[in-house]
Amino acid sequence: MYWVTPRHLAGDDGVLAEQIGSSLTGLGWHMWPTSRDTLLYVSPDGLCGAEWVLAAYPFELGGLPVAWQLSARPDADSVMTSWNAYFTAGIPYEALADLLVAVDTREAPDIGYEGPETVLNALGAQGWVRDLDSPHTTAMDPGFSATFSLGLQPPLVQDADPRPGLMGWQAWTEPVLGAPYLWCAGFSAGVPHDLVAAFASSLASPAVVSRRTLPKDAEGRLMVVRRS
Repeated sequence: MYWVTPRHLAGDDGVLAEQIGSSLTGLGWHMWPTSRDTLLYVSPDGLCGAEWVLAAYPFELGGLPVAWQLSARPDADSVMTSWNAYFTAGIPYEALADLLVAVDTREAPDIGYEGPETVLNALGAQGWVRDLDSPHTTAMDPGFSATFSLGLQPPLVQDADPRPGLMGWQAWTEPVLGAPYLWCAGFSAGVPHDLVAAFASSLASPAVVSRRTLPKDAEGRLMVVRRS
């Protein structure tokens, strides 16, 4: 067992489905297997859903297949979701779990009042630095291996607002310049900024995390605090 930092380079230890499934069950979300070989979790109030979609292979972010899809809707009878967020395998499960707690504790998960600065301030509080060319939309970790940026929604990222040119948050980690991404995350334009900030703050946390296996491309950039 390794206790390592920074969190954004730690990977998911190959247990992303199990860890997030346990977190959702602990929050009281109900789970159903679907005909697409996915696992769908629904919040007790019926407003939020989280689905393990890796088996269905819906699409890719940064060349990696999406593993979890998170969504919210305005009321339990609504067919249309207000927003969606997508996460590939390899993402640190602690950050996604903290986001789910933030979503679960919100009375109206589809409504937000904060602006983009909320996300950038959350990252700055953890030591991340703003991009000199795009200080109002982009921040990076001090080692320049991870980026959080507000930009055009990638193709296939769905939002209740159908207009083209919508801006949504994206995050990714590239352990070594030119190497494949370790993980990617995409948030549609309608995701409240304070929820994105909850994910960003957890992702950038300097607290050590435990792993049994370490991502190969990140081994040289991970600090192993202790091992057993």
